[in-house]
Amino acid sequence: MKKGKFEIDMCNGSIMDKLISFALPLMASSILQLMFNAVDIIVVGRFSGRQALAAVGSTTALINIFTNLFIGISLGANVLAAGYFASGKKKEMSEAVHTAIGFALISGICMAFVGVAASHLALQMMDTPADVIGQSTTYMRIYFMGMPFFMLYNYGAAVLRAVGDTKRPLLFLIVAGAANVGLDLLLVIVIPLDVAGVAIGTVASQMVSCILVLWCLHRTESSYQLRFSRLSVKWIYLKRIFQVGVPAGIQSTVINFSNAMLQSSVNSFGATAMAGYTATNNILGFLYVAVNAITQACMSFTSQNYSVGKQKRMDRVFLDCVILSVAVGGVLGIGAYMFGPQLLRIYTSDGNVIQCGMEILSITTILYCLCGIMDLIPGAMRGMGHSAVPMVLSVIGTVGTRIVWIYGFFPHHRSLYFLFISYPGSWVFTIIMQAVCFYFVRKKCRIQSDRNGK
Repeated sequence: MKKGKFEIDMCNGSIMDKLISFALPLMASSILQLMFNAVDIIVVGRFSGRQALAAVGSTTALINIFTNLFIGISLGANVLAAGYFASGKKKEMSEAVHTAIGFALISGICMAFVGVAASHLALQMMDTPADVIGQSTTYMRIYFMGMPFFMLYNYGAAVLRAVGDTKRPLLFLIVAGAANVGLDLLLVIVIPLDVAGVAIGTVASQMVSCILVLWCLHRTESSYQLRFSRLSVKWIYLKRIFQVGVPAGIQSTVINFSNAMLQSSVNSFGATAMAGYTATNNILGFLYVAVNAITQACMSFTSQNYSVGKQKRMDRVFLDCVILSVAVGGVLGIGAYMFGPQLLRIYTSDGNVIQCGMEILSITTILYCLCGIMDLIPGAMRGMGHSAVPMVLSVIGTVGTRIVWIYGFFPHHRSLYFLFISYPGSWVFTIIMQAVCFYFVRKKCRIQSDRNGK
């Protein structure tokens, strides 16, 4: 099949350079998307004070709980579209794309209503302090009004990733990111709307990225062309998307639920610790999206090669991704610790907040390559269409370990450092279980391939 200039041939030729070509723009795109929230945090931390910083930061875990189920389902759309594209099934590819975008629109509207209605109650359940909860509620409600734009962008970008196009989503986010920075500065410094201002800026920038990615899909001449008149949700394709995407979404949602419980533990230390965790968690977010870009590359490459029966190439893809994940996670993790004080000063000049942030960074960053491996293994299995068991193991390994730690050990050793030992501990436990599962999944795939004569 002839590839367009933005597409990558994942089934032929060298692997490492194509993985890097795929992952680097995706990494940059994810970092820019994360910058939407980072700019909010930096602007309110610098110009609106510690309470506003804590208010924005206290919403992160809750927003992730609401959104990650549906964002996880977009991984199913990515895997399905990648398989259809590699095997040249144009009709199925087109119908899968229209089903994915239709579902994104419906789910985005539903999330907007639920988020606006449930924000205050959810923040109360997390024991958000009284001096913060009003601003936190305002931020969350405005943020959720932009969920249709957020969902449409992510599902549209998932389709482009399926064919190897990670460059145009990056360009779209550069434009949206510039809009976000300008609007945040305007609506906080010039027009002092504080928390509401940064939320409005974020929603507006998400609308920009949404319009650009939909325009891109509409203008293409390939099998993934989008026609708004053909938007529909066909159960046969939605079911296949759900088979991979729902377990991935549940995994991400439950893990973020454990992070919300951890946020509640941090809240018990007061606004200073909350602000330190807000800044630190944003730094960890940058590390995560960097290693997750490699997982996304592994999933797309694995899905395309699995659909055409190239078993040996799948193994080489996985090994190259392991090398990349260890390198990226190790370099960025150690760098984040070494330059931790300087990074934290970007968010705040409060010395006590920086001290709390460094206490968390000291235990979570140096071994961050383990998080990359923990993320990579189930990503490879999703590319082969196996998502349910990896989800269960990830939930047991990460959530189970953290719950035991938070409620069993933390009350007897109350410090931020001890609380966050649960991070590397859960990574190691989960990797061991996922590695065993991966061995049996690959063995099953080889047997099936031999039977099919591929």
